[in-house]
Amino acid sequence: MSPSVAVVTDSTAYLDESETARWGITVVPLQAIVGERTFDDMTPIDAAALASALRDRSSITTSRPAPGHFAGAYETAAARGASGVVSIHLSGEMSGTVDSARIAARDAPVPVEVIDSRSIAMGLGFPVLAAAQAARTGAPLADVASAARRRADAARTFFYVDTLEYLRRGGRIGAIRNLVGSALAIKPLIHLGDGTITLLEKVRTASRAIARLEGLAVEAAGEEPVNVAVQHLMAAGRAEALAESLTLRLPKLVRMTVVEVGPVLGVHTGPGTLGVTISPPVR
Repeated sequence: MSPSVAVVTDSTAYLDESETARWGITVVPLQAIVGERTFDDMTPIDAAALASALRDRSSITTSRPAPGHFAGAYETAAARGASGVVSIHLSGEMSGTVDSARIAARDAPVPVEVIDSRSIAMGLGFPVLAAAQAARTGAPLADVASAARRRADAARTFFYVDTLEYLRRGGRIGAIRNLVGSALAIKPLIHLGDGTITLLEKVRTASRAIARLEGLAVEAAGEEPVNVAVQHLMAAGRAEALAESLTLRLPKLVRMTVVEVGPVLGVHTGPGTLGVTISPPVR
C-alpha cells in the first residue's frame, strides 16, 4: 500500500465532526467578527447572538487562520507518519485562507499540495471527502490531490439569500456591486462559480425563489448520479423541506446531506440563507 496522505481543510467546509473524525480530516478554524462580537466557526452557532449582532448593522469581517496554524497541522500530520498532506480550502477570491496554507506549506516537513476549491461550504466539503476517501485507499499524494480537484471542478453551488445587504456589508458582493440599492429589496438567487459570486436571477418572493432554487438543482443534477447538500442558516424547516423534495425528484441521488453553515459564511449571507451543492461522485 502507498504511504499515507493526510487531509487538512478549514472550518468553512462545514463537515460534521463525526465525519471528520471518521476520515481523519484535520480542520483549521476561521472566525467571524461582527462589530464587537467574535464568533468561532467551529463552535455551535449562537443563532440569537449572531442575528442580534447582524441586526445592529455592525461592520462584518472574517479572520483567516495564521500560517502558523497550518504549519502546526502539517507538522502533526508528519509526526503521525504521513508522507504528504493535501490541504483544501475555501475560495481564494473570498478569503486569504488558502494563502496562509501556501505560506505554511513552504517549510512543512513533508510535501504539501494546497488546493483552492474555488468554493465554500459543501462545495468545499465534497472535495475534502473525496480526498480523504482516496487517501484511505492508500493513493499517493498526486492522486489524492487529483481526486479533490476533480470533485471541486464538477460541483455546482446555488444560494438563495433574503437580501444582498449582508454581502454588501461584508464586501463580498463582487460582480453584482452595481445592483446595490435597487436589488436590496429582491429575493436573489446567486451562483458560486470559479470562486466568485454571480447573481443568477431576481425573484420577488421567497417562495418563488426557493422553488426556482430547487429547479436549478434538478437541472444541474441532470440524469447522472449525484451527491447533494442542502445548506442553511437559521432556516432548518426550509432546508429539510427542500431536501425532501429533491430526494423525490432525483432518482440517481447517491447521498443527501443537510447542514447548517457557521458564522463565517452566515455573516455574509444572513439569516434565512438556503443553498444547494450538486456534486457528481469522482470517477
